Amino acid sequence: MSMPFYVAPEQQMKDRADYARKGIARGRSVVVLQYDDGILFVADNPSRALHKISEIYDRIAFAAVGKYNEFEQLRLAGVRYADVNGYMYDRSDVTARGLANAYAQSLGAIFTEQTKPYEVELVVAEVGDDASSDQIYRLTFDGSVADEHGFVAMGGAADAVATALKEGYRDGESLSEALKVAVHALQQQDAERVLEAEKLEVAVLDRNRDRRLFRRLAPSRIDELLARSADAPAAPEAPAED
Repeated sequence: MSMPFYVAPEQQMKDRADYARKGIARGRSVVVLQYDDGILFVADNPSRALHKISEIYDRIAFAAVGKYNEFEQLRLAGVRYADVNGYMYDRSDVTARGLANAYAQSLGAIFTEQTKPYEVELVVAEVGDDASSDQIYRLTFDGSVADEHGFVAMGGAADAVATALKEGYRDGESLSEALKVAVHALQQQDAERVLEAEKLEVAVLDRNRDRRLFRRLAPSRIDELLARSADAPAAPEAPAED
């Protein structure tokens, strides 16, 4: 009679974590940065249909890397969470912190209880009335949560992207300056690759808008921002495409 196969719990957790990290590393990166008027999201993503960046609620947005079907399930769950809480209580009661806690519980349960962990990494961000009240939370596959400030890089080659962000990012940058820093950082994934507007998914949480602060930027708007000279006087920001 054969003995039952035994794997120590510590080894199981390590194997699951390695599996999830490898899956996440295969994907292209996403970066999230604060700029003077809000929070900028930039994804290396040529698809116009499969979004890595999405609106969750009035002042809250979501960015993800990893397996699309898994983070899309989490996005939909987040929208439901926000809608139910906003309806039952008040719209102001829906916060990025509450959503991050809900995601952390779900991801933690999946990681410990299911055979296969989710191969995802998330950012939940909420824009405040000023930069000091912005909230950016990064969640990993095991439900860990980090409160981030300034910028976040996740996905494939995240270390190289984060290093470039650290070198180029400055507090209080304009939208065009922050976008240039983000695109330069994303290009560190592959030195031979140039990221054009059509290969980028870009959105912002703009604190100067009313109520719904999330907006996507069209390729023409991305090109316009990237073409601006860093030392030229800043022109008034034209409305971006919803």
